[in-house]
Amino acid sequence: MPQQRYKLTIAYRGTHYHGWQWQAANEFYKGPPVAEGHGIPTIQETVERAVMEVVRHPIRLIGSSRTDSGVHAKGQVAHFDTDQTQIPPLGLRRAINAALPDDIVIRNVEPVPDSFDAIASTTSKRYQYLIWNAEERPPFFSELAWYRWQPLDVVPMAEAGAQFIGERDFASFARPGHLRENTIRRVLSCDVSRRREMIVIGIEGGGFLWNQIRIMVGTLVEIGMGKYPPERIAEMLAALDRRAAGPTAPPQGLYLQWVKTDEQRIQNSEFRTQKSPSP
Repeated sequence: MPQQRYKLTIAYRGTHYHGWQWQAANEFYKGPPVAEGHGIPTIQETVERAVMEVVRHPIRLIGSSRTDSGVHAKGQVAHFDTDQTQIPPLGLRRAINAALPDDIVIRNVEPVPDSFDAIASTTSKRYQYLIWNAEERPPFFSELAWYRWQPLDVVPMAEAGAQFIGERDFASFARPGHLRENTIRRVLSCDVSRRREMIVIGIEGGGFLWNQIRIMVGTLVEIGMGKYPPERIAEMLAALDRRAAGPTAPPQGLYLQWVKTDEQRIQNSEFRTQKSPSP
């Protein structure tokens, strides 16, 4: 059977997982014993094993974004290859979902050309961060939002967020040890809004540094509390020093909302290749 590449759109609650990326057990892992040949609980390995249960052969699942431990996703994008092309995409989705735990769901399965790559084909990503801003803590979803009882003013937070937009050096907003030589990133949008008790921060960009979103959020929260004015963002960026920015927000409020991929370019390239004469 010929091989086919499939694109998956995945939603998950990251509370009980050590992020997206497969990880072997190490001295820092404090969870239950890991079975031989298994890593510690991650989204990538859990979905891989569910897919392999359906297609009956080893696969390698490639994800667009390496979400951290405790971070959630509404629209993570990944791909894998299989020769089990007789299974319709809808049947494939249903079968994989049946093999997955309740906190992970495949939202869509679609065939794509071999030129599609969940990492290389990504053009932008949007993250959401949820803050429960009320006097009483949320008893029903404390693992799905950051609880802040201090009153937060979204107007200066939005003004500060607008200063992140554009191509900037975000060295001050990256966790030390990120191992990236280039810390310049392009932020396409950064908006802050209030929905009753919930404050929603949305940030879109082509890619982000380690903990960049969470440090941006922690900084915006301090501005919302009145610790410093929105104009301080420019000074923080110019400092190129992590100590100049605010704290790192916790992971439970962060969601990978969606991933945009340049599929039209890929499809056009594939079409031209198929139609071009042989050399």
